[in-house]
Amino acid sequence: MLWVKALHIVFVTSWFAGLFYLPRIYVNLAMVPPGSVAERERLLLMSRKLYRFMTLLAVPAIGLGLWLWLGYGIGRGPGNGWLHAKLLIVLLLIAYHAWCGRLLAQSQRGEPMHSHRWFRWFNEVPVLLLLAAVMLVVVKPF
Repeated sequence: MLWVKALHIVFVTSWFAGLFYLPRIYVNLAMVPPGSVAERERLLLMSRKLYRFMTLLAVPAIGLGLWLWLGYGIGRGPGNGWLHAKLLIVLLLIAYHAWCGRLLAQSQRGEPMHSHRWFRWFNEVPVLLLLAAVMLVVVKPF
């Protein structure tokens, strides 16, 4: 199980790297001046490739997390409320990941984007979710 746990940590860390960086690309995309087609296309290409790559990282991260959950029997019995809270965070991360994909699709269709300030705030969401998840797993407050 230690190998599974180690791989889970590696894939989660890698997935988060994408969750941290993709919205930063969106900040730059929102700041592209009208008429800068080459710059816009380059940022969209980067976004597409990163989104595809981070999706490939998310699948094993979630799969290995499920393996740990089922293998250890975590969550059964009293004192495991922390896990239920962490599972909620995982669901929120999956929703955030999907939202990133939706924003990318809208950008590719040329639909109006949010402002660069909005994307700067949007970029903070995974930081807060990571902080909460780590605190729940390490401290197990309830």
